[in-house]
Amino acid sequence: MGEEIDAQEFTGADRTRHREKIRRNLDVFERMLGEARFDTDDPMTGLELELNLIDEVGDPAMRNEEVLRAIADPTFVTELGRFNVEINVPPAKLREGGLTTFENDLRQRLNDAETRAETQGAHLVMIGILPTLAEQHLSRSTLSADSRYELLNEQVLDARGEDIAISIAGPERLETTTDSIVPEAACTSTQFHVQTSPAQFAAYWNASQAIAGAQLAAAANSPYLLGRELWRESRIPLFEQATDTRSEELKVQGVRPRVWFGERWITSVFDLFEENVRYFPALLPIVDDEDPLEVLESGGIPSLAELKLHNGTVYRWNRPVYDIADGMPHLRVENRILAAGPTVADTVANAAFYFGLVRALAEDERPVWSRMPFATARENFQAAARQGIDARLGWPGVGQVSATELIREHLLPLASEGLDAWGVDAAERDRYLGIIDGRCAARTNGAEWFARKMHARDGMERFDALRATLLEYREAMHTNEPVHTWQ
Repeated sequence: MGEEIDAQEFTGADRTRHREKIRRNLDVFERMLGEARFDTDDPMTGLELELNLIDEVGDPAMRNEEVLRAIADPTFVTELGRFNVEINVPPAKLREGGLTTFENDLRQRLNDAETRAETQGAHLVMIGILPTLAEQHLSRSTLSADSRYELLNEQVLDARGEDIAISIAGPERLETTTDSIVPEAACTSTQFHVQTSPAQFAAYWNASQAIAGAQLAAAANSPYLLGRELWRESRIPLFEQATDTRSEELKVQGVRPRVWFGERWITSVFDLFEENVRYFPALLPIVDDEDPLEVLESGGIPSLAELKLHNGTVYRWNRPVYDIADGMPHLRVENRILAAGPTVADTVANAAFYFGLVRALAEDERPVWSRMPFATARENFQAAARQGIDARLGWPGVGQVSATELIREHLLPLASEGLDAWGVDAAERDRYLGIIDGRCAARTNGAEWFARKMHARDGMERFDALRATLLEYREAMHTNEPVHTWQ
């Protein structure tokens, strides 16, 4: 949710007016899908990265305002917590060396930002959950100084009507409660964007859902939260629980959660926006002055502001995006599965695996989702979040196998074909997919590396061990050597 929003209160009349307006948006969007010309001629890909800030000893640095002023680069923006920032990397075309462009651009921007952050006593770290976060770091006072975050916090808590309970059981157990959505700020992610036509959108979204478990198994990077070793990708249960607007009674009734994997394959992008409106009350019922039908019938492109803002408060792991660029509407799948890091090379390798695999599957004559129950995709996602690279995943024609076998024997060849279809150079393709293969061969991703280092420090006080391991992680991060090669 990147829109600027002023602090305000909402009345019942505001919500009624918003419901009427967003349904009008939905009607116009459906008409546009059949009539409007979407930008599909030369699809772009994109990358966003959320980062953590730490101080010299490895503790969270609550200084994002000062750091952003020092960086002075508009591609860097605030995130929910004072210990977060986000970078929006300029989009690229994969056939024009886009993967290498992403890596070079991201490295240069992050190196420059790190130099400037140091002047404020802070350092940038790419990791899914900052392992040195403690209970005292997750109070309302650590929300970024931006009215939209405070407003969202109020609306989530008001909708829920009680404190938020966090309960995660892995090798260790965490049970805690919070009176704010600040634990969501602990969940930093990488977001991949792939532009697609209305006709192809369902195939790209379904493919993204089908491969979510494999993505997560290969790239898990969030094994510790509040001093406990939990899931290999603890961001998944934490994010699901930290923004849950449902009381226990509503959960029992089967009300859908706002952080949602989904429950079915789709036939159109319209299915997802329609579900958003049908299932989820507005958290931010702000009404824009635009009449979308009037704009469309006069030859313009409606912003669909209410539909877009509402979509930004339904946290699908693969989210549909409607936007306008250079006067043309376009659609994107936003893949939000993965944590940040460990290195820029690892991050771009994850991008290559996603972009290649999703294209190969989306263009397959016999789609994988026609042969895979949706429940299998959801179960793969949960298994990979829990167990990371040691997960076992189900796949049509293969059965239940280890994630590493599935990726190396079946999915990497498909990803290679997909990158060829994008026009990616063979050397570029092989370098990045080779990183994914290397991780699987070594059975080592960010989560495994971090957990093994922590186990080797079993005799130390827990947070001292977390600080020492995080500083070692940060040092290796700056080498840009893939995590499976770290000593």
